[in-house]
Amino acid sequence: MTSQPNTGSEPAAQDMSPQEIQAVIDRILAKDVPAKNVSTPRGEGSGNGKAVLGRAQAISRLDEEHSTYDGDQQDLEERRALRRRAGLSTELEDVTEVEYRQLRLERVVLAGLWSEGTLADAENSLRELAALAETAGSEVLDGLVQRRDKPDPGTFLGSGKAQELKDIVMSTGADTVVVDAELAPSQRRALEDIVKVKVIDRTALILDIFAQHAKSREGKAQVELAQLEYLLPRLRGWGESMSRQAGGQVGGAAAGMGSRGPGETKIELDRRRIRTRMAKLRREIAAMKPARETKRANRRRNEVPSVAIAGYTNAGKSSLLNRLTDAGVLVENALFATLDPTVRKAETTDGLGYTLADTVGFVRSLPTQLVEAFRSTLEEVADADLILHVVDVSHPDPEGQIAAVRKVFSEVDARKVPEIIVLNKADAADPFVVERLKQREPRHVVVSARTGEGIPELLKVISESIPRPSVKMQLLIPYDRGDLISKLHESDAEILSLDHVEAGTRAAVMVREGLASELESFTVNE
Repeated sequence: MTSQPNTGSEPAAQDMSPQEIQAVIDRILAKDVPAKNVSTPRGEGSGNGKAVLGRAQAISRLDEEHSTYDGDQQDLEERRALRRRAGLSTELEDVTEVEYRQLRLERVVLAGLWSEGTLADAENSLRELAALAETAGSEVLDGLVQRRDKPDPGTFLGSGKAQELKDIVMSTGADTVVVDAELAPSQRRALEDIVKVKVIDRTALILDIFAQHAKSREGKAQVELAQLEYLLPRLRGWGESMSRQAGGQVGGAAAGMGSRGPGETKIELDRRRIRTRMAKLRREIAAMKPARETKRANRRRNEVPSVAIAGYTNAGKSSLLNRLTDAGVLVENALFATLDPTVRKAETTDGLGYTLADTVGFVRSLPTQLVEAFRSTLEEVADADLILHVVDVSHPDPEGQIAAVRKVFSEVDARKVPEIIVLNKADAADPFVVERLKQREPRHVVVSARTGEGIPELLKVISESIPRPSVKMQLLIPYDRGDLISKLHESDAEILSLDHVEAGTRAAVMVREGLASELESFTVNE
């Protein structure tokens, strides 16, 4: 609920124009008129003022969201069937509406801190925060960037900028403030006391998106664990009314015999329940881990090469998987659309089999709770033989995306895995940016998952980069051992030549070590 304008000596109300005051009045009366955007044009001021938001640059501007390789996208239709819509009010004009009121989009104002880098970097980060807020189901009204060397320990932004933020919240009719950083619990409380609306930080916003998009049992458990880890130090008590502390005559309680002693506060009970739930979730996730490890062990035992598709969120990883394997997995022009990993089988042009795994997207300042909770999922990247690092070259800061993803690679011990930079969305990118990244990254392929540009080159690079059979053998296999000929045509062998002679089938092959020991008795000299 937005703070109402004061009619006394409140400076914010005196500085507001009649149009802004009317917008606040309409908001209070629940008419849901479009809020007035008070953003200033780019270039005005010295960088301490409000940032121009417009359309979030982290969201692609392509006209067509899907290609023919993405399939029917039934999962996407199911997700969008429950999407919240603008213009539906939660305010009550009549008390009889209490059972029938409808959910509307949250109206948010963004706030960021510019402490390092350029102003363009700070504004790109704020636009990415706007994309996150839109993905979570909110309507972004305005945003500001504060120039400071370091965050204010009290209110994060500083008292003056926090007061300016309050004025923006009042004039726009916003009901939530989203801060582009992880706030300490004390900073969040202090900022809420000033702006008089709900304040959340970047971490809470990302966790909310993950909670909306998690579908599998393992994904839901991982998200809940991350949320509880975030919530534990941020619990708030409900005051003495729900406390059992200090019975007897202490503090005038007069509860009498049987209630004396230190007792226990309500917040302590809540913390214990959260810790108990977290322990149970960790046991559940640990119980799910062997199934994933068994699948990976089977692939390793059969020596099937694995390729992991990783990268920044909304870089086009799922679209690339659909293009390469016709997987038909969910594709959406939104951040963190895919959480659960998808593994599909693929083959090189010469018949060598391998697996392609689509993984969860990364983002700047990915919450540590998520990295820990999703560690079992991210192990798909660390255990891969090759990483396709997908980069959105149409994004304003592709180099920043690459650095953020490689930081997560380091956290999950995946930096030693061979990496190929896949410069995706080349059809919508600036050719100068593409050329700049090609000069910076020696192992690269320029592609467009939507149009198919560069896909043959990518398949060729994958074929050359994955581990191939390394043992060369000359074989003479009797005609009654057709089972061995069948194995040579499978994915763990490469046939160089095949000739049928009187004694059997003569074959020159490249095989893996496991199959080489089985075929050793059929070797012949050249």
